[in-house]
Amino acid sequence: MGRVAKGVNCSVVGCGKQAVRSLSSEKVSRAGLNVGGSGRGRVYICKDHYKEFKKQTKKEKKLEKWRHMG
Repeated sequence: MGRVAKGVNCSVVGCGKQAVRSLSSEKVSRAGLNVGGSGRGRVYICKDHYKEFKKQTKKEKKLEKWRHMG
């Protein structure tokens, strides 16, 4: 059983909602979300911040997909 299933809160500064995802802190920081704590490891984000993360990384994912198409 992981931390999300146990009920950890969102790691974004100022948010206290229930986390739904665990992501790399480096990726979340590059997406522009302000996460507290050290710069290493995993961070936990709620549904609203995950939606924002997906919007911010959409272009990056598309470029990466095109790069690997060959």
